[in-house]
Amino acid sequence: MNTMTISEVSKTFCVSTRMLRYYEKAGLITSTHRVDYAYRVYEEEAVRRLQLLLILRKLRIPVKQIEQILTDHSQSNTLPILIKQVDELTDEIASLNRIRDVLTALTKRLDQNQKLQKKIDLLEDEELIEIADTLQLSKTNLKETVSMNEIDKANETLDKGIEVRLIQLPPFTVASCHYIGENPEENVQKIMKKFLLDSHLYEAKPDARLFGFNHPNPSDKQEHYGYEVWVTIPDEMELPAPLVKKHFDGGLYAAHSMDFPNFQEWELLFNWVNRSDMYQANFSELGEEIMGGCLEEHLNWVYSNHLGWPENGIDGKLDLLLPVKAK
Repeated sequence: MNTMTISEVSKTFCVSTRMLRYYEKAGLITSTHRVDYAYRVYEEEAVRRLQLLLILRKLRIPVKQIEQILTDHSQSNTLPILIKQVDELTDEIASLNRIRDVLTALTKRLDQNQKLQKKIDLLEDEELIEIADTLQLSKTNLKETVSMNEIDKANETLDKGIEVRLIQLPPFTVASCHYIGENPEENVQKIMKKFLLDSHLYEAKPDARLFGFNHPNPSDKQEHYGYEVWVTIPDEMELPAPLVKKHFDGGLYAAHSMDFPNFQEWELLFNWVNRSDMYQANFSELGEEIMGGCLEEHLNWVYSNHLGWPENGIDGKLDLLLPVKAK
């Protein structure tokens, strides 16, 4: 296998360049600079290691545990990690089976009555009321008694992966930093870190917040993508180059808090909005160029930077923010 650029690896394995850089920074994979090439490349061993890593992620193994697996040469710690994952999946499967059996019982009841050309009043039908009260379930009959509390627990198990809240962001003034090229997140955050410390922003605005978004989004047409970060500032603050002052109008957002680097949870948030009976996406007219107006708020970033990123500081989390409006 020949060496591959980060862009080639991203396209081949359908993983973002941002995730690749995170895996590399975490020591899970490595890349090298080739003398006759402008970009960093991945050797065959790194690509094979990445393939295993991606398989384990699709098996829903957390990144920290994947690191343990990849360094567990005796495999003595790998087995309990996999057993725990099997147990968690078994609980989810049981929850899905429970809900499926409820629906199966109800559909059979309705199907039988339709064949008899009998219309059911769902609010008054005695048999359906009895099912609702006792939730007696079975694949063939209704003898297995299941409580409503068990159904609630089943739904809690299935829904635990996504918690969404609605927030209204107010209008604010921001210092914007934008970079297109290799490692755009690291480049803009390096500039922003220096600005925060030089300006003593935290002392002037202790409630300062930092947001980021792809600009432009990764695509097959370009080797690099861009990232833009905003930090909220006092309206009158003067900015050094290359920072640019901008005004944000605010808006309503569906918010989901994620642990870095689980950016695949964007899909969970999109699905939540698509299923919502009350809200729909309210994407920017600029579309994919700026992630449709979606934002990533790096929680406690300004505060942690002000303190010099202490080892025992606040764990890094991001709020994924998807613009919405009422239906």
